[in-house]
Amino acid sequence: MDASSPPTIDIEALGFDRGAHLLVKRALSRIPPGATLRVRACAPGFQAHLAAWCRAQGHRLAEVTDNRADIVRGGYQTGRWQGAERCGKADPGEPEAVAERAESRWGLAARGATVEAGGPEWHFPLDRKAEVWAEEAAELYRQALAAQWDPETAVDWNAPFELPDEVEDAVVQVMTYLIENENAALLIPARFLGRIHPHYREIMQLLAIQVADEARHVEVFTRRARLKRREPALSTAGGQSSLKTLFDAPDFSIASFLLSVLGEGTFVNLLHFLHAHAPDPVTAQIARLAARDEARHVAFGMAHLLQRLRREPELRSRLANAVELRYDSLAASAGLNEEVYDALVLLAAGAWSPAAIARGFEAVQTLQREMAEGRRLRLQKLGFEENQARRLASLHTRNFM
Repeated sequence: MDASSPPTIDIEALGFDRGAHLLVKRALSRIPPGATLRVRACAPGFQAHLAAWCRAQGHRLAEVTDNRADIVRGGYQTGRWQGAERCGKADPGEPEAVAERAESRWGLAARGATVEAGGPEWHFPLDRKAEVWAEEAAELYRQALAAQWDPETAVDWNAPFELPDEVEDAVVQVMTYLIENENAALLIPARFLGRIHPHYREIMQLLAIQVADEARHVEVFTRRARLKRREPALSTAGGQSSLKTLFDAPDFSIASFLLSVLGEGTFVNLLHFLHAHAPDPVTAQIARLAARDEARHVAFGMAHLLQRLRREPELRSRLANAVELRYDSLAASAGLNEEVYDALVLLAAGAWSPAAIARGFEAVQTLQREMAEGRRLRLQKLGFEENQARRLASLHTRNFM
């Protein structure tokens, strides 16, 4: 064969209705656009099938005979891929470039994929990187995966213990309180999860595992509440009103601020308190495990807000307003219910003597001061001046979350 003759493949009697196009596609992929491939075949109807396939794929038939065809390979974005678009407009040097805004026409495609034109439009309200992004998200997701725990095996539910009735009742009341707060901490990220464009997959994945964390917390707190009792304890109107203000926050960053930075940050203190003063091994175990998860949630909220505030420092005033508006809306509510507060005092006291109750009461007062100080420090890290950070920390809901 002459050296100038095009490369040739022989598909023999294999028809295009039986997979011959795979052999042709493979051969075309090995020559540059504009080059010619010669195809030999003896299948009935070969010419018509090949012509239809070439039109759909954007290739040109240069010559056709009864048992041979010359195909000129089309270039990128020919045929059905005319007008196709790369998600994120990635380049070879940055294969997964994250776009500042994710286009609705990219839909559910993987970041960096080539998306055929003509697909459906998807509406994802959170389609801007600045609205949701945190550079630390991928690492936090890896940490979260490695730290997942199974309630069935991580907690020794059969550990032997017997508590006085009043102490068991106190544990059940605290567990009841934790359950409703963790329901809120589950539903809030879940509400935003379906609004985030999948282009920002690290955030989507991290929120999904955060929802799984909270589902696990609800399970273990419920199991502990029912371990020695048939039913949970009391849920107050004030506590639910406080949580509803979190659920109603319309903005992702503000919700992250109120829930993760202030609420869950405060809850980490509470869980450490419960671990330290737990009257039984099961309560101690679940408090320790839940605190570890909650610390990651706080870390993501802080990372997201620090990144957004670097670009939009004016967001800081909106965050402060959100705290003040929430405080005003809850001013007439009871806040933390008396039963939960008294239960915490009793757990810290460990006994009913006046001296023990005094110690328990002081321990809860110390807890509240530590909560406020932690909030202040996180607010200052977000760039609030010390006096403003202290004042905003003091306005946080009395329901802790």
